[in-house]
Amino acid sequence: MQAPQFSFAFLAPKYWLNWLGLACLYLISWLPYKLQLKLGCLLGLFLYCFFKRRVKIAQVNVKMCFPDMPEAQREAMVRDNFKSTGIAFFESGMAWWWPSWRVKKLAKVEGVENIIKAKESGKGVLVVAHHMLCMEMCNRIVGLHNPNIGFYRPHNNALMEYIQYRGRMRDNRYQIGKKDIRGLYRALGENESVIYLPDQDYGRRKAVFVPFFAEQKACTTTGTSMIARDSGCQLVITTAYRNKDNSGYTIKFDGPLEGYPSGDDTEDATRINKMMTDRILVAPEQYMWLHRRFKTREDKKKGEVYE
Repeated sequence: MQAPQFSFAFLAPKYWLNWLGLACLYLISWLPYKLQLKLGCLLGLFLYCFFKRRVKIAQVNVKMCFPDMPEAQREAMVRDNFKSTGIAFFESGMAWWWPSWRVKKLAKVEGVENIIKAKESGKGVLVVAHHMLCMEMCNRIVGLHNPNIGFYRPHNNALMEYIQYRGRMRDNRYQIGKKDIRGLYRALGENESVIYLPDQDYGRRKAVFVPFFAEQKACTTTGTSMIARDSGCQLVITTAYRNKDNSGYTIKFDGPLEGYPSGDDTEDATRINKMMTDRILVAPEQYMWLHRRFKTREDKKKGEVYE
């Protein structure tokens, strides 16, 4: 897809609040890193107190995934998750505007050679990741070691899409909109590495219902095996998280994945979900639990789980 371009329409009054928010985020992004983490925690606690709908979604997700966990422990995870959500807001500013030298100081990356090895096939690499809240910073860090292409959902706000796109492409290649499947295959055909996140609920179309943590019937895309089968690309699996001592970020690449696709979409989706959940458990409070992961039910007669 064509990169978003600046438009004088962005100067219209309807964007003034966006510009004000971006200006504040830009100024805050130059504060010391650990101070921004503290501000993020405060913002997250504010969201936890006042955004009850999102709190409910996170609570339902965590309960469905960890039904045997004591309720107090689950609620503590949700509270910590909102702190990470607040931090993620400031991490966007860091990822979009920090100079590369400052990003590198916080980065620990292992297994980049696995991407290089996977590219030896000449068919491209699908770098399979999951929705950790620190993914804006991790995307920037990965680009410093191996510039990638993003496969993403464009922002609904034209100004924010322009800023977001430019920020995400610092030290990376370009981005492909989630509807541009032809562009995705073209990139893989050019032996590029493409970041792909299959862990959310993308609807009933081209999906199977397989385990995700304790939930045995989670709607899971079959797109991963379809792309691998049609393009012949290799898969590399990613682990990414913010270090618990607030020293920065750790990113690991495992693979290339052997025996994938298997020819059985259900088996492949089950395998991918298991690898995703194993990696989420490294820092479960940092996962994007605010997404309605179980909105699509196998039995259409079942009610909404987030009521």
